[in-house]
Amino acid sequence: MAPQRSAPAQSGPPEPGRLDPVRAGAAAFSGYLIWGLSALFYKLISYAGATEIVLHRAFWSVPFLALLLVMGKRFGAAMRLLADRRAMATLVATALLIGANWWIFIFAINSGQVLEVSLGYFINPLMNVAVGVFIARERFGALRGVAVGLAALGVLNQILIVGAVPVMALFLAGTFTLYGYLRKTITTDGRIGLFWETVIIAIPSIVALSFLETSSAGHFLDGPWQALGLIMTGPMTVAPLLLFVIGARGLHFATLGVLQFIAPSLQFAIGLATGEPFSPLYLITFVLIWAGLAVFVIDLLNFSRKQRREKAR
Repeated sequence: MAPQRSAPAQSGPPEPGRLDPVRAGAAAFSGYLIWGLSALFYKLISYAGATEIVLHRAFWSVPFLALLLVMGKRFGAAMRLLADRRAMATLVATALLIGANWWIFIFAINSGQVLEVSLGYFINPLMNVAVGVFIARERFGALRGVAVGLAALGVLNQILIVGAVPVMALFLAGTFTLYGYLRKTITTDGRIGLFWETVIIAIPSIVALSFLETSSAGHFLDGPWQALGLIMTGPMTVAPLLLFVIGARGLHFATLGVLQFIAPSLQFAIGLATGEPFSPLYLITFVLIWAGLAVFVIDLLNFSRKQRREKAR
């Protein structure tokens, strides 16, 4: 998800197309709330395996995203993007990354490892900073260096002290970071990009789902509730995206940066509530990463205030 430019100061006239901060904040909060609570939804449909759920998620997201593009008068722009070979080639790569990310996310949830999912999405913003510095050659502020260092210590604690390599957490954070980096290389609306990514995944998904159902390995035809659960993977993917897009039109980048931690915080709570193992040594891992995130948020808020002061001059 590419962050939008900061919202205008409230004392001046509103920018065209911008929402007031209260409604925008409510929309963004709701989007992150759905993302966080989606772990409970995927637990409810764990009668299907991770692969089947991902196939349905891609397939049922396509009509909902198409409707979203039509309502936003962006469907024509989506069709025109087909002529851009470089953009479409990049979207094939990002489709593979987001598909892999979805699979690990659902597999981890359905195998009782929601805490590791939470850890991955707490690490993700700090991994974005590291990629920005070492790959995109962005300026490396002292506070961001501290934030990344604390996160690295958290991962080292998990490996050396807890004695468990957080493979799924690192995979989730890594694939989503690389996904975001590649998406930034093409200038297209986030909704359009996700539409084509889901189309790219949905095309082979149709074949795979047909095979699953004809071989009796699928669960879509097991009953109306099973079918409804798998169909709902579409709106569960699209709804938070829509709410985020609405929220991003009226909020400062720093505000969105803070709100993004709602989802992994809820996942963390779900993991604890469902009785997943959580030792004091594992807590140290989270504390170090939370400390890194706190430093990152302070730096983000300082940067946002500096930008507002410069614009006010």
